[in-house]
Amino acid sequence: MAGPGTRERGGRQKTVPATPRASREGRPGGRLGLLKRLRRTSPGRPVVLLLAAAVLLSGGIVWALYGSTWLRVEQVRATGTRVLTPQQVLDAAAVPTGIPMISVDTGAIEDRLRRELPRIDTIDVVRSWPHGIGLKVTERKPVLLLSEGPSAARKFTEVDRNGVRFATVTKPTAGVPRLDMAATRSPSLRRFGEQRLLAEAVRVAGGLPAAVARNLTVVKVTSYDSITLELGRDRSVFWGSGESGEAKSRALLALMKAAPDAKHFDVSAPTAPASSGS
Repeated sequence: MAGPGTRERGGRQKTVPATPRASREGRPGGRLGLLKRLRRTSPGRPVVLLLAAAVLLSGGIVWALYGSTWLRVEQVRATGTRVLTPQQVLDAAAVPTGIPMISVDTGAIEDRLRRELPRIDTIDVVRSWPHGIGLKVTERKPVLLLSEGPSAARKFTEVDRNGVRFATVTKPTAGVPRLDMAATRSPSLRRFGEQRLLAEAVRVAGGLPAAVARNLTVVKVTSYDSITLELGRDRSVFWGSGESGEAKSRALLALMKAAPDAKHFDVSAPTAPASSGS
C-alpha cells in the first residue's frame, strides 16, 4: 500500500507539550517568582515593628532626659576644699537647679570656678544621677610667699609649685617660706622678667632635700644666678642659679654633715663647695 502523500507528510505539525500554568508562574519572570522576590526585598512585618519600637524607645529616652521631671538637678555638692568653704565653691559655680541633668554645661562650670576662685587648681564636675551634681575641687598649695608693700601694711601673695600667684593673704601662711625678690636693679630682671626669676626661685625651693626644706625660711633672689637661701639658726646658703639642683643638694648635705656648726654654705659651684663661720 502506498504511503501517505507528499502533502500529507508536509502538513504534519510537531506537537509541543503544554506547560502547566503553575510552572510558568513559578519561573523567574512569572508572577509567583515576582512575589517571592518582593518578599525577599521588602521588610517584613517583624522588621517594621522593631523599627517602630526603636523610634518609640528613642523618643521616650529623649523625653525622659529633657521633658520629664524625673532627671532634673535637685542637689549640688562641693568636696575637696581646704581653705575655701564648700559654700564659696557652690556660689561661684552657680549651678541652676530644676534644669535637666543632661543639659548641665560642665565645661562652663569649670571655667567659671577657675575664673572666680584662682585658688582652685583642678575641678571635676560630675553628674550623680538621677538628681545630683558633684563639684570635686583640688586647691593649690603655696610653696612660697611673695611679700609686697611696706612692713606696716605688708601683704603676702601665695605662689604654687608652677609659679602661679593665686591668692593674697594678710598673714604669712604657716610653714611656707617667704620669697624676697630683690632684683629690681639687676640686669637679669630686664633680660628674663620677674616671672622667670620667680619660677627659678620656685624650682630651687621645690628641689631641696627634706632635711633642708623644713628649715627654709626665706628664698632671696638678687639676680638669675644669685639665689640665696636663709635657714633656721641664722644659717644661709648661696645657691647661685637654679641649675644643677641635684648636684647642689648633694654638696650641701655633705657640707652640713662635715661642718655642722657652719653658718654659711656656698654650693653655687657644686664641684667645689665651701662653708664658713661657726
